[in-house]
Amino acid sequence: MNKRDELIRELSANLETVRPAPAPDLSALAWLFGSALFVVALTHLWGPIRPNALQQLTTQPRFLLETLCGVTAIALTAVVAFRTGVPGALGTGFARTSAVLMIVWLASYVAGLYSPALEPSMLGKRPHCLWETLVYALPPMLAGFMLVRRLHPLRPVKTAMVIGLVSGMVPALYMQIACMYVPAHILLFHVLPGMLVSVIGAAIVWLFLARGN
Repeated sequence: MNKRDELIRELSANLETVRPAPAPDLSALAWLFGSALFVVALTHLWGPIRPNALQQLTTQPRFLLETLCGVTAIALTAVVAFRTGVPGALGTGFARTSAVLMIVWLASYVAGLYSPALEPSMLGKRPHCLWETLVYALPPMLAGFMLVRRLHPLRPVKTAMVIGLVSGMVPALYMQIACMYVPAHILLFHVLPGMLVSVIGAAIVWLFLARGN
């Protein structure tokens, strides 16, 4: 036996069977589905949603399109988050598509300042919607961290930022159904705190890594 074969035999002698990491896309969508159920359940436990919101989804095409755009953008961004944990899994085109769709969705509320999808109304106002958005996002974010950590992401702070963004946007999106529909209110009290979760997520992981964990 030559030295090369002997080296291979020694290196492989104590290897243990390792379970393969789950497919990132399936993990992302399963995590997102569980997160959405969690957010919806907590929202309904805290208080009723806007009385006419579900009817508006079926009678106001622009409001429906705005909502579907948000759902699609969040789903694609969730996949991006988990793909960043697998070297070579995230293509530039896919990442750009998800980013563009997220921008288009959020820009629809800016456009709504001048031409809203629905007639602005105080109906359904939730006094603590800003804090609801923040608090509801934290458990899904932490769950996302634990799941994606199994993939050993090469850029964990970036991954955490994207996971935080998705976690924050889920309650931000549902608040346009649960809370009052006023574009300025949506941007300040739903979207802004939802985006803040992205910063919180990145900060948590950065501090965790800085401590040498």
